Amino acid sequence: MKTLAYAAKSATTPLAPFNFQRRDVGNHDVQIEILYCGVCHSDLHTVRGEWGGTTYPCVPGHEIVGRVLKVGPHVTKFKAGDTAGVGCMVDSCRTCANCEEDLEQFCPDTTFTYNSADKHLGGVTFGGYSQSIVADEAFVLHIPDNLDLAATAPLLCAGITTYSPLHYHNVSAGQKVGIVGLGGLGHMGVKLAKAMGAHVVVFTTSANKVDDALRLGADEVVNSKNADEMQKHLNSFNFILDTVSAQHDINAYFLLLKRDGNLTQVGVPPEPLSVNVGSLVFGRRSFSGSLIGGIKETQEMLDFCGKHNITSDIELIPIDNINEAYDRLVKSDVKYRFVIDMATLK
Repeated sequence: MKTLAYAAKSATTPLAPFNFQRRDVGNHDVQIEILYCGVCHSDLHTVRGEWGGTTYPCVPGHEIVGRVLKVGPHVTKFKAGDTAGVGCMVDSCRTCANCEEDLEQFCPDTTFTYNSADKHLGGVTFGGYSQSIVADEAFVLHIPDNLDLAATAPLLCAGITTYSPLHYHNVSAGQKVGIVGLGGLGHMGVKLAKAMGAHVVVFTTSANKVDDALRLGADEVVNSKNADEMQKHLNSFNFILDTVSAQHDINAYFLLLKRDGNLTQVGVPPEPLSVNVGSLVFGRRSFSGSLIGGIKETQEMLDFCGKHNITSDIELIPIDNINEAYDRLVKSDVKYRFVIDMATLK
């Protein structure tokens, strides 16, 4: 199927209109007309070759929501007209230990939504900055009816990236939870942790984000550059979620954890962080990382967001503004996620 999209032809050229072929709908496939696609910072890193390994032309986009156009004869979970989503993955080996535990994101043979080996057509997969997508129903997600579709798109990456560690570490009512950074990931962390019943504290270096943090549901906001403010929270957190992808002093946050508290990192700084292991040893604290979530957990996250009416704060853009949006993303000039209105792709 001929499909119109926006693609980068190289690491230094802007995204521009591009045509390619999607596979026909197979027995277990779902074809989705893409209505909205979120813009993730990893799109920018991949398009601009900042992580290496990008194959061009590259059609990014893995925060996809839309309407089912067609299903294969063996599909049982979806029908034409349903609203559906596709996140960061479109396939995996399905037989390894990770897949058997519903942790497809750790499968050594995961097929990511874009810039991954395409098992069907050869070449690489093309993502959501396009008219439509075809995916196996096992990797297609149901979107709750009550959620705004455009604002739901970022849940497919930013939502699950923050939900998964909160869920894994059993965040619940009565716990004190810190969110480091208030960007695309951090603002989702605040909303989700608050809905789980936690007392939520946001750490930021930006004075202009205090009011926003409170509006989003934070109970307290701490200027992480203020030593006195940080001192007040020593040994008091059950869990801290660090969303910062720049170099920063991680050790200052270890000291805020209670005994047996955990800090999970989801932001990925370009250079290694320096870790003072003594801060972990004295207090039996732990430091871990987390990568998106499996399909089962992603559906659970969407259902949780439906129940609590949680979506992302977005700025809706036409697709011909995508290059300007990338430049603004570098400057953190968005509150808090860009989403492309795919009706503007003509």
